[in-house]
Amino acid sequence: MKKSSLIILFLTLSLFSFAQKNTIALLKYSGGGDWYANPTSLTNLINFSNKELNTTLSSNYATIEVGSSEIFLYPFVHLTGHGNVVFSEQEIANLRNYLIAGGFLHIDDNYGLRKFIEPQMKKVFPELEFVEIPFSHPIYNQKFSFPNGLPKIHEHDNKSPKGYGLFWEGRLVCFFSYESDLGDGWEDEDVHNDSQQTRLKALQMGANLIQYCFMQ
Repeated sequence: MKKSSLIILFLTLSLFSFAQKNTIALLKYSGGGDWYANPTSLTNLINFSNKELNTTLSSNYATIEVGSSEIFLYPFVHLTGHGNVVFSEQEIANLRNYLIAGGFLHIDDNYGLRKFIEPQMKKVFPELEFVEIPFSHPIYNQKFSFPNGLPKIHEHDNKSPKGYGLFWEGRLVCFFSYESDLGDGWEDEDVHNDSQQTRLKALQMGANLIQYCFMQ
């Protein structure tokens, strides 16, 4: 499919989606990994964003498979988990087309995901490399300022949190939050017993992702 056709398809589907209500989506993948981890996280992020950013996101997020044409309905797609991730050839092509056409993918390492997701994203964009995003990038400077980059939500390997990105023709199409575990911080308070301050930082950074995607 030509790039011009992809853009038309994306815009058409996006307008259809907007008419129903803006919705974000959770990405369901194969391979045995727990794509369904953090079941309360997106609902809390949506509610926080609607309150703090005055967005009108549907409180009911969608669940979408990587290879589905319906992915084009959702400007913002979230992927998380701990384990194995496998994309088929059709899914690789579909995800690439979605991102080139204007979609945005947030990958949140829920611990142990990196060694599985990076090889799959390399198949999606063999010509690109994940690069660390500078703290001056707009994604850290939306309504909420993060002058030192990603907040540290959960300790795993005593490493500093890192934000990596894939840039297609200068546009950030995929943001990969590593050693931060934003999704755990978005979960209901009693799930991980995080402090109010920790959860607030996670939600604020999540809101920045939403604002960057929807309000550019």
